[in-house]
Amino acid sequence: MKLFDKLDEKNFLLYAAKCYYKPNVIDAEEFYDDLKRFMYLKRLFNRYEKNNELSERLILNHLIVIFNVFDINPALKMLEYQIDKKYWHVLKPFLIYLRHITNDQYTEIDMDKEVIDRLRKI
Repeated sequence: MKLFDKLDEKNFLLYAAKCYYKPNVIDAEEFYDDLKRFMYLKRLFNRYEKNNELSERLILNHLIVIFNVFDINPALKMLEYQIDKKYWHVLKPFLIYLRHITNDQYTEIDMDKEVIDRLRKI
């Protein structure tokens, strides 16, 4: 088994650093700030689940930055590790909206109808 076949607590940071691409990055602080976006997404998904407050533009913003600095496939792999499966019904419509996945990917995950409707209005 290769080092990054399956992400875990021990290799996540190394994988993120390996895949990080930001040509004018000044210091490690920017890298860690970009990594915090995964935590922010979790909070936003949790807020939606608990209070039905969807910050779709903020979620899109965080996802766009993540995909820009880590690239599509590594970012998807990192999202799979970082975002709990219970939130993927919310995340999946955003990934399709951004065209980072297609409808025939992650077929086992149903999509949240409210999220789909809100994204269609953008």
